[in-house]
Amino acid sequence: MSDNWVVGNLQNALDTWNAKVTELWNLILTSPQNFKGGGIWTAITNVNTAMQALGTGLLVLFFVIGVVKTCGSFTDLKKPEHAVKLFVRFILAKAVITQGMELMTTLFGVVQSGIASIMTAAGVSSATDTVLPDNLVSAIENCGFWESIPLWAVTLIGGLFITIMSFIMIMSVYGRFFKLYMYTAIAPIPLSTFAGEPTQNVGKSFLKSYCAVCLEGAVIVLACIIFSLFVSSPPVVAADAPPVTMVWAYIGELVFNMLVLVGTVKMSDRIIREMMGL
Repeated sequence: MSDNWVVGNLQNALDTWNAKVTELWNLILTSPQNFKGGGIWTAITNVNTAMQALGTGLLVLFFVIGVVKTCGSFTDLKKPEHAVKLFVRFILAKAVITQGMELMTTLFGVVQSGIASIMTAAGVSSATDTVLPDNLVSAIENCGFWESIPLWAVTLIGGLFITIMSFIMIMSVYGRFFKLYMYTAIAPIPLSTFAGEPTQNVGKSFLKSYCAVCLEGAVIVLACIIFSLFVSSPPVVAADAPPVTMVWAYIGELVFNMLVLVGTVKMSDRIIREMMGL
């Protein structure tokens, strides 16, 4: 690593960025059960178990509402076909509440398998580090003290911007885990709506929204793959340009590519919801 203070300033920002991108790749391949040692998942599992009692109570309420709405009279309820249909609906709704945790972890596992397939098909399975071109480092090191002052200002602004974007990006990925935990914790309540035909759309919307949160990982992975291919071809810097111009050109193009990645990661939920019509 160069001892030049301008190069060091920019390299520190890139090191932070590379560390966050690597953390992002690791988080995408991590399941909620293993996130942060599994302690959060244990707490969420306990909350889900506690919510099952409330979900069962709501199950009866929604079932009664469904019976009243779908059966015109008590005579309709005595018909075997109606009675069997209502009984089967009640049993299935109760099973969904009881086995809701297994259902949601299975859905997440299916999506994770798809994400792994995307990585395999693209041939990119890990983060690609962003590095400073050698000619840019040499040009900066050959500058005198007074010439390096504007370079320091440029790299300070660029480095600060890169550091901020790296934290915004990783916060979006952490936010996905928080949403997964919240959906899992309160799942028995929206799933109880399957007990009644008039309210079943709430349960369907809940499952579709949960699938959308899981699929956000696929959009994030695709964005990271595209960015990795951008990084493999670093910004072209004219060798005969003044050092300040070279640094501005490099940082400008690099920041633009990073903005595209951060923007895509941050809007992954919106992209998936548009695709699924939610």
